[in-house]
Amino acid sequence: MSQLMEKLTQEQQIEVKRQMTLYSQGVQEIIPTEELANKIAKSLLENKPLKIKLGLDPSAPDVHLGHTVVLNKMRQFQENGHVIQLIIGDFTGKIGDPTGKSVARKQLTDEEVKHNAKTYFEQFAKVIDMEKVELHYNSKWLSELNFEDVINLAGKITVARLLERDDFEERIAFGKPISLHEFFYPLMQGYDSVNLESDVELGGTDQHFNILMGRHFQEKFGKEKQVALLMPLLEGLDGVEKMSKSKKNYIGIDESPQEMYGKAMSIPDELMNKYFELITDFTPEKIGMIKNQLETGELHPRDAKMLLGKTIVRMYHGQEEAEKAENHFVSVFQKGSIPEEMPEVQWQGDLDISLIDLLVHLNMLSSKSEARRMIENNGVKLNGNKVDDAQLHLVITDGLIVQVGKRKFAKITL
Repeated sequence: MSQLMEKLTQEQQIEVKRQMTLYSQGVQEIIPTEELANKIAKSLLENKPLKIKLGLDPSAPDVHLGHTVVLNKMRQFQENGHVIQLIIGDFTGKIGDPTGKSVARKQLTDEEVKHNAKTYFEQFAKVIDMEKVELHYNSKWLSELNFEDVINLAGKITVARLLERDDFEERIAFGKPISLHEFFYPLMQGYDSVNLESDVELGGTDQHFNILMGRHFQEKFGKEKQVALLMPLLEGLDGVEKMSKSKKNYIGIDESPQEMYGKAMSIPDELMNKYFELITDFTPEKIGMIKNQLETGELHPRDAKMLLGKTIVRMYHGQEEAEKAENHFVSVFQKGSIPEEMPEVQWQGDLDISLIDLLVHLNMLSSKSEARRMIENNGVKLNGNKVDDAQLHLVITDGLIVQVGKRKFAKITL
Protein backbone atom coordinates (compact mmCIF):
# COMPACT_ATOMS: atom_id res chain seq x y z
CA MET A 1 0.00 0.00 0.00
CA SER A 2 1.31 3.47 -0.94
CA GLN A 3 1.97 6.14 1.68
CA LEU A 4 -1.00 8.11 0.34
CA MET A 5 -3.35 5.17 0.81
CA GLU A 6 -2.16 4.74 4.40
CA LYS A 7 -3.32 8.29 5.18
CA LEU A 8 -6.89 7.54 4.09
CA THR A 9 -9.72 6.49 6.33
CA GLN A 10 -11.17 3.03 5.80
CA GLU A 11 -14.16 4.58 4.00
CA GLN A 12 -11.83 6.55 1.71
CA GLN A 13 -9.81 3.42 0.92
CA ILE A 14 -13.03 1.65 -0.05
CA GLU A 15 -13.91 4.65 -2.27
CA VAL A 16 -10.55 4.47 -4.04
CA LYS A 17 -11.12 0.78 -4.78
CA ARG A 18 -14.68 1.50 -5.98
CA GLN A 19 -13.52 4.20 -8.38
CA MET A 20 -10.61 2.08 -9.63
CA THR A 21 -13.00 -0.82 -10.35
CA LEU A 22 -15.29 1.54 -12.24
CA TYR A 23 -12.56 3.24 -14.28
CA SER A 24 -10.88 -0.10 -15.09
CA GLN A 25 -14.09 -1.48 -16.61
CA GLY A 26 -13.48 -2.17 -20.29
CA VAL A 27 -10.14 -0.33 -20.32
CA GLN A 28 -7.38 -1.66 -22.55
CA GLU A 29 -4.52 -0.16 -20.56
CA ILE A 30 -3.85 2.25 -17.69
CA ILE A 31 -0.33 3.74 -17.71
CA PRO A 32 0.52 3.34 -14.89
CA THR A 33 -2.29 1.81 -12.79
CA GLU A 34 -0.76 2.59 -9.38
CA GLU A 35 -0.45 6.29 -10.26
CA LEU A 36 -4.17 6.49 -11.00
CA ALA A 37 -4.97 4.98 -7.58
CA ASN A 38 -2.62 7.48 -5.96
CA LYS A 39 -4.23 10.39 -7.81
CA ILE A 40 -7.68 9.31 -6.64
CA ALA A 41 -6.37 8.98 -3.07
CA LYS A 42 -4.81 12.45 -3.24
CA SER A 43 -8.06 13.83 -4.62
CA LEU A 44 -9.96 12.45 -1.62
CA LEU A 45 -7.37 13.66 0.89
CA GLU A 46 -7.29 17.21 -0.50
CA ASN A 47 -10.99 17.27 -1.48
CA LYS A 48 -9.86 18.40 -4.93
CA PRO A 49 -11.23 16.90 -8.17
CA LEU A 50 -8.96 15.38 -10.78
CA LYS A 51 -8.63 17.03 -14.18
CA ILE A 52 -9.59 14.56 -16.90
CA LYS A 53 -8.53 15.53 -20.42
CA LEU A 54 -9.96 14.58 -23.79
CA GLY A 55 -8.54 16.22 -26.90
CA LEU A 56 -10.53 16.54 -30.11
CA ASP A 57 -9.62 17.61 -33.60
CA PRO A 58 -13.14 18.13 -34.95
CA SER A 59 -12.71 16.73 -38.44
CA ALA A 60 -15.72 14.36 -38.56
CA PRO A 61 -18.55 15.60 -36.34
CA ASP A 62 -21.03 12.75 -36.78
CA VAL A 63 -20.79 10.87 -33.48
CA HIS A 64 -21.49 7.13 -33.41
CA LEU A 65 -21.32 4.53 -30.64
CA GLY A 66 -17.63 3.95 -31.33
CA HIS A 67 -16.94 7.52 -30.20
CA THR A 68 -18.99 7.06 -27.03
CA VAL A 69 -16.57 4.44 -25.65
CA VAL A 70 -14.32 7.25 -24.41
CA LEU A 71 -17.26 9.55 -23.60
CA ASN A 72 -18.87 6.94 -21.35
CA LYS A 73 -15.62 6.62 -19.43
CA MET A 74 -15.50 10.41 -19.05
CA ARG A 75 -19.07 10.35 -17.77
CA GLN A 76 -17.98 7.95 -15.02
CA PHE A 77 -15.26 10.38 -13.91
CA GLN A 78 -17.70 13.28 -14.11
CA GLU A 79 -20.31 11.50 -12.00
CA ASN A 80 -17.67 11.07 -9.29
CA GLY A 81 -17.08 14.81 -9.15
CA HIS A 82 -13.98 15.09 -11.32
CA VAL A 83 -13.53 17.89 -13.87
CA ILE A 84 -13.66 17.19 -17.60
CA GLN A 85 -11.23 19.20 -19.74
CA LEU A 86 -12.49 19.08 -23.32
CA ILE A 87 -9.81 20.37 -25.67
CA ILE A 88 -10.96 21.51 -29.08
CA GLY A 89 -7.97 21.33 -31.38
CA ASP A 90 -8.71 24.47 -33.38
CA PHE A 91 -4.94 24.87 -33.76
CA THR A 92 -3.85 21.23 -34.07
CA GLY A 93 -6.86 20.52 -36.30
CA LYS A 94 -5.33 22.71 -38.96
CA ILE A 95 -2.41 20.26 -39.06
CA GLY A 96 -4.31 16.99 -38.76
CA ASP A 97 -3.40 14.03 -36.60
CA PRO A 98 -1.28 11.60 -38.69
CA THR A 99 -2.39 8.64 -36.54
CA GLY A 100 -3.35 5.69 -38.73
CA LYS A 101 -2.81 7.66 -41.93
CA SER A 102 -0.58 6.64 -44.81
CA VAL A 103 -0.55 10.21 -46.14
CA ALA A 104 -0.71 13.66 -44.58
CA ARG A 105 -4.23 14.65 -43.53
CA LYS A 106 -6.18 17.52 -45.01
CA GLN A 107 -5.77 20.68 -42.94
CA LEU A 108 -9.01 22.24 -41.67
CA THR A 109 -10.03 25.88 -41.99
CA ASP A 110 -11.18 27.99 -39.02
CA GLU A 111 -14.76 27.83 -40.28
CA GLU A 112 -14.70 24.02 -40.57
CA VAL A 113 -13.27 23.65 -37.07
CA LYS A 114 -15.91 25.93 -35.51
CA HIS A 115 -18.80 24.24 -37.34
CA ASN A 116 -17.62 20.75 -36.41
CA ALA A 117 -16.96 21.73 -32.78
CA LYS A 118 -20.52 23.03 -32.41
CA THR A 119 -21.88 19.75 -33.76
CA TYR A 120 -19.71 17.81 -31.32
CA PHE A 121 -21.05 19.80 -28.35
CA GLU A 122 -24.66 19.09 -29.29
CA GLN A 123 -24.04 15.36 -29.60
CA PHE A 124 -21.71 15.02 -26.59
CA ALA A 125 -24.47 16.50 -24.42
CA LYS A 126 -26.30 13.18 -24.85
CA VAL A 127 -23.52 11.43 -22.91
CA ILE A 128 -21.86 13.93 -20.56
CA ASP A 129 -23.08 17.06 -18.77
CA MET A 130 -21.68 19.79 -21.03
CA GLU A 131 -22.61 22.49 -18.50
CA LYS A 132 -19.97 21.07 -16.14
CA VAL A 133 -17.28 20.66 -18.80
CA GLU A 134 -14.25 22.94 -19.06
CA LEU A 135 -14.03 23.89 -22.74
CA HIS A 136 -10.62 24.87 -24.05
CA TYR A 137 -9.41 25.81 -27.53
CA ASN A 138 -5.73 25.03 -27.83
CA SER A 139 -5.09 27.99 -30.13
CA LYS A 140 -5.27 30.09 -26.94
CA TRP A 141 -1.82 28.92 -25.87
CA LEU A 142 -0.33 27.38 -29.01
CA SER A 143 -0.82 30.50 -31.14
CA GLU A 144 1.07 32.54 -28.52
CA LEU A 145 4.25 30.47 -28.85
CA ASN A 146 7.03 32.31 -30.69
CA PHE A 147 9.65 30.55 -32.77
CA GLU A 148 12.07 30.37 -29.84
CA ASP A 149 9.37 28.66 -27.78
CA VAL A 150 8.78 26.14 -30.57
CA ILE A 151 12.50 25.37 -30.82
CA ASN A 152 12.61 24.91 -27.03
CA LEU A 153 9.64 22.52 -27.21
CA ALA A 154 11.20 20.54 -30.05
CA GLY A 155 14.43 20.29 -28.04
CA LYS A 156 12.68 18.21 -25.41
CA ILE A 157 12.06 15.22 -27.72
CA THR A 158 14.36 13.19 -29.98
CA VAL A 159 13.75 12.34 -33.62
CA ALA A 160 14.26 8.67 -32.75
CA ARG A 161 11.37 8.85 -30.27
CA LEU A 162 9.07 10.44 -32.85
CA LEU A 163 9.96 7.78 -35.41
CA GLU A 164 8.71 5.12 -32.99
CA ARG A 165 5.18 5.90 -34.21
CA ASP A 166 3.87 2.97 -36.23
CA ASP A 167 2.42 5.27 -38.90
CA PHE A 168 5.74 7.03 -39.46
CA GLU A 169 7.67 3.74 -39.51
CA GLU A 170 5.31 2.33 -42.13
CA ARG A 171 5.47 5.41 -44.33
CA ILE A 172 9.27 5.38 -44.22
CA ALA A 173 9.31 1.65 -45.02
CA PHE A 174 7.09 2.20 -48.08
CA GLY A 175 8.93 5.33 -49.20
CA LYS A 176 5.98 7.65 -48.51
CA PRO A 177 6.75 11.24 -47.54
CA ILE A 178 6.37 12.69 -44.05
CA SER A 179 6.03 16.46 -43.84
CA LEU A 180 7.99 18.15 -41.06
CA HIS A 181 4.84 19.79 -39.64
CA GLU A 182 3.37 16.32 -38.88
CA PHE A 183 6.11 15.74 -36.29
CA PHE A 184 4.74 18.70 -34.35
CA TYR A 185 1.28 17.22 -33.83
CA PRO A 186 2.20 14.95 -30.87
CA LEU A 187 4.38 17.75 -29.45
CA MET A 188 1.43 20.12 -29.41
CA GLN A 189 -0.92 17.53 -27.93
CA GLY A 190 1.63 16.92 -25.19
CA TYR A 191 1.98 20.65 -24.58
CA ASP A 192 -1.81 20.88 -24.09
CA SER A 193 -1.39 18.63 -21.04
CA VAL A 194 1.45 20.81 -19.75
CA ASN A 195 -0.63 23.96 -20.08
CA LEU A 196 -3.73 22.50 -18.40
CA GLU A 197 -1.85 20.37 -15.84
CA SER A 198 -4.09 17.42 -16.65
CA ASP A 199 -4.17 14.46 -14.24
CA VAL A 200 -5.59 11.87 -16.63
CA GLU A 201 -5.87 11.81 -20.41
CA LEU A 202 -8.34 9.51 -22.15
CA GLY A 203 -8.26 8.21 -25.69
CA GLY A 204 -8.47 5.14 -27.88
CA THR A 205 -5.59 2.71 -28.18
CA ASP A 206 -4.73 4.40 -31.48
CA GLN A 207 -3.83 7.50 -29.41
CA HIS A 208 -1.23 5.63 -27.32
CA PHE A 209 1.75 7.57 -28.67
CA ASN A 210 0.09 11.01 -28.53
CA ILE A 211 -1.19 10.59 -24.97
CA LEU A 212 2.19 9.41 -23.70
CA MET A 213 3.61 12.64 -25.11
CA GLY A 214 1.60 14.40 -22.41
CA ARG A 215 3.45 12.46 -19.71
CA HIS A 216 6.76 13.09 -21.44
CA PHE A 217 6.38 16.85 -21.72
CA GLN A 218 4.84 17.30 -18.27
CA GLU A 219 7.95 15.65 -16.83
CA LYS A 220 10.24 17.83 -18.99
CA PHE A 221 8.43 20.96 -17.75
CA GLY A 222 8.62 19.86 -14.10
CA LYS A 223 4.91 19.02 -13.79
CA GLU A 224 3.21 16.02 -12.19
CA LYS A 225 2.76 13.41 -14.93
CA GLN A 226 -0.71 12.51 -16.17
CA VAL A 227 -2.02 8.97 -16.30
CA ALA A 228 -2.84 7.57 -19.73
CA LEU A 229 -6.16 5.70 -19.86
CA LEU A 230 -6.55 3.89 -23.18
CA MET A 231 -9.87 2.49 -24.35
CA PRO A 232 -10.20 -0.31 -26.92
CA LEU A 233 -11.54 0.46 -30.37
CA LEU A 234 -15.08 -0.81 -30.93
CA GLU A 235 -15.73 -3.14 -33.86
CA GLY A 236 -18.75 -2.22 -35.93
CA LEU A 237 -21.80 -4.25 -36.93
CA ASP A 238 -19.71 -6.39 -39.28
CA GLY A 239 -17.73 -7.65 -36.27
CA VAL A 240 -14.42 -7.05 -38.04
CA GLU A 241 -13.65 -3.43 -38.89
CA LYS A 242 -13.53 -0.55 -36.40
CA MET A 243 -16.91 1.18 -36.24
CA SER A 244 -16.89 3.85 -38.92
CA LYS A 245 -19.41 5.77 -40.96
CA SER A 246 -17.36 5.19 -44.11
CA LYS A 247 -17.51 1.42 -43.48
CA LYS A 248 -21.31 1.64 -43.01
CA ASN A 249 -21.02 -0.57 -39.92
CA TYR A 250 -22.03 2.05 -37.37
CA ILE A 251 -24.89 3.06 -35.08
CA GLY A 252 -25.16 6.85 -34.96
CA ILE A 253 -26.35 8.47 -31.73
CA ASP A 254 -28.61 10.78 -33.74
CA GLU A 255 -30.35 7.93 -35.57
CA SER A 256 -34.04 7.16 -34.99
CA PRO A 257 -34.99 4.77 -32.16
CA GLN A 258 -36.22 2.12 -34.61
CA GLU A 259 -33.03 2.32 -36.68
CA MET A 260 -30.87 2.12 -33.56
CA TYR A 261 -32.72 -0.89 -32.18
CA GLY A 262 -32.78 -2.69 -35.51
CA LYS A 263 -29.06 -2.18 -36.04
CA ALA A 264 -28.31 -3.35 -32.49
CA MET A 265 -30.03 -6.65 -33.27
CA SER A 266 -27.43 -7.29 -35.98
CA ILE A 267 -24.46 -7.00 -33.59
CA PRO A 268 -22.53 -10.32 -33.70
CA ASP A 269 -23.16 -12.51 -30.63
CA GLU A 270 -19.46 -12.68 -29.78
CA LEU A 271 -19.30 -8.88 -29.39
CA MET A 272 -22.25 -8.45 -27.04
CA ASN A 273 -20.16 -8.52 -23.85
CA LYS A 274 -17.87 -5.87 -25.28
CA TYR A 275 -20.79 -3.64 -26.25
CA PHE A 276 -22.38 -3.98 -22.80
CA GLU A 277 -19.05 -3.08 -21.22
CA LEU A 278 -18.09 -0.17 -23.44
CA ILE A 279 -21.21 1.65 -24.59
CA THR A 280 -23.87 1.15 -21.90
CA ASP A 281 -24.31 2.89 -18.55
CA PHE A 282 -24.58 -0.38 -16.64
CA THR A 283 -22.55 -0.90 -13.47
CA PRO A 284 -19.62 -3.36 -13.46
CA GLU A 285 -21.74 -5.63 -11.25
CA LYS A 286 -24.65 -5.73 -13.71
CA ILE A 287 -22.32 -6.29 -16.67
CA GLY A 288 -20.67 -9.16 -14.77
CA MET A 289 -24.09 -10.70 -14.12
CA ILE A 290 -25.04 -10.48 -17.82
CA LYS A 291 -21.73 -12.09 -18.85
CA ASN A 292 -22.25 -14.92 -16.36
CA GLN A 293 -25.84 -15.54 -17.48
CA LEU A 294 -24.74 -15.70 -21.12
CA GLU A 295 -21.97 -18.18 -20.28
CA THR A 296 -24.29 -20.46 -18.29
CA GLY A 297 -27.08 -20.25 -20.86
CA GLU A 298 -29.46 -18.66 -18.37
CA LEU A 299 -29.72 -15.66 -20.72
CA HIS A 300 -30.38 -16.38 -24.42
CA PRO A 301 -28.17 -14.34 -26.82
CA ARG A 302 -31.31 -13.04 -28.56
CA ASP A 303 -32.71 -11.74 -25.27
CA ALA A 304 -29.36 -10.21 -24.36
CA LYS A 305 -29.28 -8.46 -27.71
CA MET A 306 -32.80 -7.11 -27.19
CA LEU A 307 -31.72 -5.78 -23.79
CA LEU A 308 -28.71 -4.16 -25.44
CA GLY A 309 -30.81 -2.59 -28.19
CA LYS A 310 -33.36 -1.28 -25.71
CA THR A 311 -30.59 0.13 -23.50
CA ILE A 312 -28.94 1.96 -26.40
CA VAL A 313 -32.23 3.56 -27.43
CA ARG A 314 -33.08 4.44 -23.82
CA MET A 315 -29.71 6.19 -23.35
CA TYR A 316 -30.20 8.48 -26.36
CA HIS A 317 -33.98 8.78 -26.75
CA GLY A 318 -35.49 7.92 -23.36
CA GLN A 319 -37.38 4.99 -21.85
CA GLU A 320 -40.64 5.58 -23.72
CA GLU A 321 -38.98 5.51 -27.14
CA ALA A 322 -37.01 2.42 -26.10
CA GLU A 323 -40.27 0.61 -25.32
CA LYS A 324 -41.74 1.67 -28.67
CA ALA A 325 -38.64 0.56 -30.58
CA GLU A 326 -38.74 -2.86 -28.93
CA ASN A 327 -42.47 -3.28 -29.61
CA HIS A 328 -41.89 -2.25 -33.24
CA PHE A 329 -39.11 -4.81 -33.62
CA VAL A 330 -41.17 -7.60 -32.09
CA SER A 331 -44.18 -6.72 -34.28
CA VAL A 332 -42.31 -6.30 -37.57
CA PHE A 333 -39.39 -8.71 -37.36
CA GLN A 334 -40.46 -11.45 -35.00
CA LYS A 335 -44.14 -11.57 -36.02
CA GLY A 336 -43.61 -10.40 -39.60
CA SER A 337 -46.31 -7.71 -39.53
CA ILE A 338 -46.33 -4.22 -41.04
CA PRO A 339 -45.66 -1.47 -38.44
CA GLU A 340 -48.51 0.83 -37.46
CA GLU A 341 -46.28 3.91 -37.72
CA MET A 342 -43.98 4.69 -40.64
CA PRO A 343 -42.86 7.68 -42.73
CA GLU A 344 -45.59 8.98 -45.03
CA VAL A 345 -44.75 10.47 -48.43
CA GLN A 346 -47.17 12.78 -50.27
CA TRP A 347 -46.86 11.64 -53.89
CA GLN A 348 -46.34 14.41 -56.43
CA GLY A 349 -44.98 12.55 -59.47
CA ASP A 350 -46.41 10.40 -62.25
CA LEU A 351 -48.70 7.62 -61.09
CA ASP A 352 -47.19 5.18 -63.62
CA ILE A 353 -43.58 4.46 -62.60
CA SER A 354 -41.02 1.66 -62.59
CA LEU A 355 -40.32 0.01 -59.24
CA ILE A 356 -36.62 0.88 -59.54
CA ASP A 357 -37.36 4.57 -60.10
CA LEU A 358 -39.84 4.51 -57.21
CA LEU A 359 -37.25 3.17 -54.76
CA VAL A 360 -34.70 5.80 -55.78
CA HIS A 361 -37.33 8.59 -55.76
CA LEU A 362 -38.28 7.66 -52.19
CA ASN A 363 -34.57 7.75 -51.19
CA MET A 364 -34.89 4.22 -49.92
CA LEU A 365 -31.94 3.20 -52.08
CA SER A 366 -29.21 5.46 -53.40
CA SER A 367 -28.98 4.29 -57.02
CA LYS A 368 -30.84 2.33 -59.69
CA SER A 369 -28.20 -0.42 -59.69
CA GLU A 370 -28.54 -0.79 -55.91
CA ALA A 371 -32.34 -0.88 -56.25
CA ARG A 372 -32.12 -3.56 -58.94
CA ARG A 373 -29.87 -5.75 -56.77
CA MET A 374 -32.19 -5.37 -53.78
CA ILE A 375 -35.23 -6.42 -55.85
CA GLU A 376 -33.43 -9.41 -57.35
CA ASN A 377 -32.31 -10.49 -53.85
CA ASN A 378 -35.93 -10.49 -52.61
CA GLY A 379 -35.34 -7.47 -50.42
CA VAL A 380 -38.34 -5.39 -51.58
CA LYS A 381 -42.02 -5.73 -50.63
CA LEU A 382 -45.14 -3.90 -51.79
CA ASN A 383 -48.03 -4.03 -49.29
CA GLY A 384 -46.25 -6.90 -47.51
CA ASN A 385 -45.73 -8.99 -50.67
CA LYS A 386 -42.24 -9.77 -52.01
CA VAL A 387 -41.38 -8.47 -55.45
CA ASP A 388 -38.58 -10.07 -57.48
CA ASP A 389 -39.21 -8.51 -60.91
CA ALA A 390 -36.68 -5.71 -61.44
CA GLN A 391 -38.55 -4.68 -64.63
CA LEU A 392 -41.86 -4.15 -62.84
CA HIS A 393 -43.93 -1.03 -63.63
CA LEU A 394 -46.76 -0.16 -61.28
CA VAL A 395 -49.51 2.36 -60.77
CA ILE A 396 -49.23 4.33 -57.54
CA THR A 397 -52.26 3.92 -55.31
CA ASP A 398 -53.21 5.76 -52.14
CA GLY A 399 -51.81 3.96 -49.06
CA LEU A 400 -49.22 1.90 -50.96
CA ILE A 401 -46.66 0.55 -48.46
CA VAL A 402 -43.10 0.09 -49.74
CA GLN A 403 -40.59 -1.92 -47.71
CA VAL A 404 -36.86 -2.26 -48.36
CA GLY A 405 -34.89 -4.76 -46.29
CA LYS A 406 -36.01 -5.29 -42.71
CA ARG A 407 -36.09 -1.73 -41.41
CA LYS A 408 -37.10 0.72 -44.16
CA PHE A 409 -40.79 1.47 -44.70
CA ALA A 410 -42.69 4.22 -46.53
CA LYS A 411 -46.42 4.81 -46.98
CA ILE A 412 -47.47 6.74 -50.08
CA THR A 413 -50.47 9.07 -49.90
CA LEU A 414 -52.12 10.82 -52.83
